[in-house]
Amino acid sequence: MAQKATIYKVELSVSDMDRHYYESHKLTVAKHPSETDERLMVRVLAFALNAHEHLEMAKGLSTDDEPDIWQKSLGGELELWVALGLPSEKVVRQSCGKASKVIVYSYGGRTAEVWWEKIKNSTIRFDNLQVINLSEKETGDLGELAGRSMKLQVNIQDGEVMISSDDNIVYVTPIEWKSAV
Repeated sequence: MAQKATIYKVELSVSDMDRHYYESHKLTVAKHPSETDERLMVRVLAFALNAHEHLEMAKGLSTDDEPDIWQKSLGGELELWVALGLPSEKVVRQSCGKASKVIVYSYGGRTAEVWWEKIKNSTIRFDNLQVINLSEKETGDLGELAGRSMKLQVNIQDGEVMISSDDNIVYVTPIEWKSAV
């Protein structure tokens, strides 16, 4: 019998001084049985970094043809495709063909560096692709914040991110490996 997803409730307050975006979001996040707390929290972080009224969690791990997070226009066009981890060159290429902008948040330390070295030359042609790396230490710390019911405050300023939950604070410095044009 297949395991079911675990539901997490997240009250996410985003104060993004870089984009002048200040809103709260109530998220219901389904954690896939094979998903770690670290990956779940990277998903929440990616949501906060791209927060918008039309941004949504997608099926992600449970579906090959959907990202982890996406944003569609009112007309149904894919404006933003957000993927986590280390997608193959084929998946990156297909994603860039489907959406106006694609962001990949890679993490995993040395494994992410090896992945990027392997894939980066084949991604040069994608003007709509942005690749951001998150440090293994920071994403590990982020995973420690995971709980079935969370109230998170995310402050973003000058590219630096502070995530707080109760008395716990995690600082994340996303590193841009490739920028979209």
